[in-house]
Amino acid sequence: MAEETIFPYLQPTAVAPAAELPVLRECAWDFVRDKPILRQGVPVVVERAEAVAVWAWNALHTERFLWPCFSSNYGNETYMLIGQGYQAETKRAEVQRYIEECLLACPYITAVTGTTIAVVDDRLTVGFAIQSVYGEVKMEVETDAG
Repeated sequence: MAEETIFPYLQPTAVAPAAELPVLRECAWDFVRDKPILRQGVPVVVERAEAVAVWAWNALHTERFLWPCFSSNYGNETYMLIGQGYQAETKRAEVQRYIEECLLACPYITAVTGTTIAVVDDRLTVGFAIQSVYGEVKMEVETDAG
């Protein structure tokens, strides 16, 4: 007998275990200039932990739901906090939630830990460690504060 659920049309799908994932490859990224690294006009390819950092950087710098070329699971929603009248602690909690949701969409990322959030003037700086199937990647991103 089939299991009955309230939403029979929604079947959870498990993320593939790390052993089944192909090696992650991305175009190398210049995080300071925020652009791809090219060698003689050809993109430089990085793998594993470095590719996780590139994927995370680009996902965090892409506004979720804005670009039709990306799936609805890709991107960051912190831009939605700009201009909102939330209290500082509510904004911090939302920033942390949005970043975790953004990064955990990647099957190579297993956790986001050690999140620090600082707002100075109109700049928001968020630091964190990404736990991936390739080990830990530390990252810090800066954007306009909400």
